[in-house]
Amino acid sequence: MAKKRVPLWPPGDESSKNPDDEPNFSDPDDFDDDIPDEELLEDLLPQKPSETEGVDSIIVIDGVPKVEPKRLEKLQSVIEKIYGKFGTIVSKSYPQDSNGMTIGYVFFEYSDPTSALNAVKQANNYKIDKVHTFKVNLFSDFKKYENIPEDWKPPEPQRFQPFTDLHNYLLDPDAYDQFCIAVGSNGGAPNVQIWQNCQPEPVCVEDRARWTDTYVKWSPLGTYLATFHKLGVALWGGSNFTQQMRFLQRGVECIDFSPNERYLVTYSPRAEADEKRLVMWDILTGQEKRSFLPEGPNVWPIFRWSHNDKYVAYMGEDVLSVYETPSFGLLDKKSIKIPGIRDFSWSPTDNIIAFWVPEDKDVPARVTLMEIPSRNEIRKNNIFNVADCKIFWQKSGDYLCVKVDRFAKKKEKTEQKYTESCKFQTLQHFQGMSYNFEIFHMREKLTPVDSLEIKEPIHAFAWEPVGNKFAIIHGETSSVNVSFYEVRCGHRPTLLKKLEKKACNHLFWSPSGQFIVLAGLTTMSGALEFIDTNDFTIMNLTDHYQTSDVEWDPTGRYVVTSVASWKTSVDNGYWLWTFQGRILKRVNLHQFHQFMWRPRPPTLLTPEQIKDIKKNLKKYSAQFESKDRLRLTRASKELIEKRCALMKEFESYRADCIERWNKQKKRRMELRQNIDTDELDSDTKNMDEEVVEFFVKEETFEEK
Repeated sequence: MAKKRVPLWPPGDESSKNPDDEPNFSDPDDFDDDIPDEELLEDLLPQKPSETEGVDSIIVIDGVPKVEPKRLEKLQSVIEKIYGKFGTIVSKSYPQDSNGMTIGYVFFEYSDPTSALNAVKQANNYKIDKVHTFKVNLFSDFKKYENIPEDWKPPEPQRFQPFTDLHNYLLDPDAYDQFCIAVGSNGGAPNVQIWQNCQPEPVCVEDRARWTDTYVKWSPLGTYLATFHKLGVALWGGSNFTQQMRFLQRGVECIDFSPNERYLVTYSPRAEADEKRLVMWDILTGQEKRSFLPEGPNVWPIFRWSHNDKYVAYMGEDVLSVYETPSFGLLDKKSIKIPGIRDFSWSPTDNIIAFWVPEDKDVPARVTLMEIPSRNEIRKNNIFNVADCKIFWQKSGDYLCVKVDRFAKKKEKTEQKYTESCKFQTLQHFQGMSYNFEIFHMREKLTPVDSLEIKEPIHAFAWEPVGNKFAIIHGETSSVNVSFYEVRCGHRPTLLKKLEKKACNHLFWSPSGQFIVLAGLTTMSGALEFIDTNDFTIMNLTDHYQTSDVEWDPTGRYVVTSVASWKTSVDNGYWLWTFQGRILKRVNLHQFHQFMWRPRPPTLLTPEQIKDIKKNLKKYSAQFESKDRLRLTRASKELIEKRCALMKEFESYRADCIERWNKQKKRRMELRQNIDTDELDSDTKNMDEEVVEFFVKEETFEEK
């Protein structure tokens, strides 16, 4: 490139140049610089600051309490603790008036714009107390809102887009339920199918290849189907299962819906240090409500919901933290200190938490019932010699059972051991185990507690979902028994029936109560026993070899037993049974992964209406039987029509073949030297059969 030479002195006589004069570096007026910056400053341009650098990293926090100078340090520590978790704060400013009082807003500058944006998204509307709520904005937003045009124009009306009917499946006139199955595809992502359990044959309503990367899950009320992908989770719903929402979070392995399907919790246990691990989302808007970094070993679900989605609780070391929605702020801004807390569970119908604490020196173990948000302890029950506890709520919330594993016998002062504190300490040795069931009557005054003791190993416990019975599997492995008890107001649990020597290790109650399946899973090769607990009639005793899962449909009319590929690679598939144990269908599927009935929301009928329907069920039976006969007749008619259509199609095809055969006869005669081979074939058919015998082999054996 040709470059113009710029003289250091003004043009003129060379003799007029004085070495002592300062050089002139100014360009002449007509000078044209045609060298671009990219060529002259190639190494410096990447470091050129942008116009918004520094501005987009600044946030403005409004709604800050106005405090005097002596309280400023405490205020700073509180605010910086809240907003410091989003990134590195490089500068901060707390404007004050002439008296040193803060004036209600502060400025924070982060090291990068992403941290500032996260602070606005996650910490806006943060409630610090009953009076003050922080409002957070980017500093650049002020300039944007200053340039609002004075001539306001109303927005153009948008065409109404109706929302997808997410509950259309409930409008089926015959109330058929739906179920979902996932089947592997040559080791890749599974194919997912949605079926309607019609009679006499189920009908596939949706079939998609590679719909999910791992598995699927229904929401608690059946509104959404969740699928898992590398980039996050997607929710599907409506008549055609269109995508309703997606949540971007890499490596999600576990999800948990709130009971009313308002919120979703996603968990990525293998997330990197700089990635989010546990996030809570608003399902309707897709907005991230809050994220957490749970520490230490946790049992899923880590956060547990109250029945009405109003609270969610997390158990830490010696604390129970309860957060309220929709702000997801800590209830009363402080956790509940419970030294030694081991486990907790929400009531399925009330905002009551049950938790237990182990023994500590001379203080006995205890089970406590606590109301939320008042934190009042409505009942506390002390228990002794405790090894472990398990909490079981009845579905209607009428009863709570706490299974207590106890040391049966205790021998004191049997041995002394020298401890690190240079003192001898008496050790206590325990012999044997016993098991107690503490039954809390939640609907009775003062919440009375009954105790039931069983001195045999306990394998399973399950409440009847609708009713006041519970079942226990107990006994040694070689001789397992099943006992049924009934709980009544003002009475101890009453033994109704004891079934001895049963091959089972799991209990599956019907969602409507009364019926139960005793199943021998894993090591018991799939033994099944269908029982009516009204009179304890064994309706059927059968098996499904290597059964891995048992699923009742939401109405309690059908049961599905399945063998998934995660347990064995042979005989994968599912079998459909009636509630009485009569087999209806056997479906074998290669690489079968998962079977799930679609849940239904709670009925709108009152308990009185349900009771009246059951009382007058015979009156409705005639209608149901008439529909069943009509359905079978329709199915038979459709089958006959289908067979007639196939027969007509075959006869038409046969007539065409005969016509072509006749047309080709002349050509056959030419190819076979005018010999009618067709007639020869007919003559051969009329000939008598000829028997031909020939020698095959002969062997001779000598007797010894």
